[in-house]
Amino acid sequence: MIDAYTWPTPNGHKVHIMLEETGLPYTVHAVNIRQGDQFKPEFLKLNPNHRIPAIVDSEGPSGKPMSLFESGAILLYLAAKTGKFAPRDQRDYWACVQWLMWQMGGVGPMFGQATHFRGYAKEKLIYPVERYTNEANRLTRVLDKRLGESRYVAGGDYTIADIAIFPWLRGSERRGVSVADYPNVKRWFDEINARPAVQRGVQVLQDVQAAAQAPHDDKSWEIMFGKVQFEKH
Repeated sequence: MIDAYTWPTPNGHKVHIMLEETGLPYTVHAVNIRQGDQFKPEFLKLNPNHRIPAIVDSEGPSGKPMSLFESGAILLYLAAKTGKFAPRDQRDYWACVQWLMWQMGGVGPMFGQATHFRGYAKEKLIYPVERYTNEANRLTRVLDKRLGESRYVAGGDYTIADIAIFPWLRGSERRGVSVADYPNVKRWFDEINARPAVQRGVQVLQDVQAAAQAPHDDKSWEIMFGKVQFEKH
């Protein structure tokens, strides 16, 4: 059994989708990052970096429980555990890993900054809005070029690289990116979006999604973006 400690964000949805795609039994534990659950001692034992998601596998290596944080690491772990969605051929495997790292090091941080400065920053500053919007579009152009060469990001097969990138293209207009402007990305996005397991995955914690996407009040903003982030926990 996998215990998933998570919230309906792009990084959370990566793991939700992977769990649905693999068919592994799992239990969801909502970590309300707007209320500060990520700073509670019980969660910090799983992830000292106080970010979702984290998992606990009750049947980890050698049959012993194992906890893991960082969404990319979780995807690699679940792929290794199930033998699914990571190529066996070494060349194809490393192609998959490089695109996974591209998402972790580029798409996630840059799309996240674009979202923040466009939608959450208290001061509307032109420079960071333009910088991160431009970078989000540059990364989307890289993806579009790649998907003009292959059906999926890492090649001919659907892998954890696609699972990692896809949630960040949902609601892309919030990052100043129009998927319709990138025909190869749109083709890829629509195909993945139609997968039944993906549709189930993005509905995980559906009951709190409206609240998770609501405008921030002063308290939730301070928890998510203000001084609470930098206090000792």
